[in-house]
Amino acid sequence: MSNITATLNTLQEQGEKALITFITAGDPDLATSEQIVHTLIESGVDLIELGFPFSDPAADGPIIQLASERALKSGTTLRGVLDMVARVRQHSNVPIVLMGYYNPVFCYGPEKFARDAVSAGVDGLLLVDLPPEEAEELHPLLKVAGIDLITLLAPTTGEKRSARLAADGEGFLYYVSMTGVTGSKQVDAGAIAAAVNELKGQSPVPVAVGFGVSTPEDASAVAKIADAVVVGSALVKLIAEFSDSPSLLDEVRDFVRQLKSVI
Repeated sequence: MSNITATLNTLQEQGEKALITFITAGDPDLATSEQIVHTLIESGVDLIELGFPFSDPAADGPIIQLASERALKSGTTLRGVLDMVARVRQHSNVPIVLMGYYNPVFCYGPEKFARDAVSAGVDGLLLVDLPPEEAEELHPLLKVAGIDLITLLAPTTGEKRSARLAADGEGFLYYVSMTGVTGSKQVDAGAIAAAVNELKGQSPVPVAVGFGVSTPEDASAVAKIADAVVVGSALVKLIAEFSDSPSLLDEVRDFVRQLKSVI
C-alpha cells in the first residue's frame, strides 16, 4: 500500500477526513515555497499537491496561471521542484503529489523523471492533460518506482469509463466537482453527492473532491460526502496577496487551520 493510500485510510479509520492543499512550487520563488510547505505540514495538512509550473496551464484559471508565470519567471524548473521535495523529505513523511502537465515530464524524460521523483520522495503524480488511456509511456515506469498515478474524474466522464477508471485508482481518486477551469466557480456539494457516493463504491482508494472549494464553509460541506477535500486556488490567491508581506506564513497557517478545524 502506498504512502498516500495508507495515510488516507488511517484517517478514515479514525473517523477523520483529509485536507489536501495545492500550491504552485516556485511562487513567488522556491525558497518561499519550501517555507510554505513546512507551514502547511505544521498546520495539519494531510497531503500536499505541489504544482510544477508550465507555460500553458490550460486547465487552470487565472489565479493558478499567474502563479505558474511567477514561478517560471523566478527560474523554477522541474529539477528544482524535485530538489525541494528531497529537502522537505528530510523533515516530514507527509504525502506529496506533483501536479501539472505532461510536457515538462516528457522533456525531462519519463524514465529519468520516475527515477529522480522516487529518489526525491515523491509519492504521486497527477497530470491533468494525460488521460489514463494515453499513459502507457509513463505509467509502467511509475509503477516500478512505487509512485501513484492519480486519476481525475469529472461530471462529464461517462458511467462506464468512470467505473473502469475508479476500479483502477491509485493513491486516491480526484473528483473534479465541476466543468471549467480551476477557481472559476463555487462548489455545490449537494449536486455532486450522488456521483461521489457512487465512486466510493467503485474505487479501492479514497475519493477526494476539488475545484471550487475556497472557504471553510465549502470545505465543511464537501467533507460531509468525500474522503478528502482539496483546496487550491484560494490558497494560491492568498500566497499572491501576501507574497511580499512578513505575515505570509501566518496568513497561510491561519487559513489552513480554519479549513482543518471544520472537516
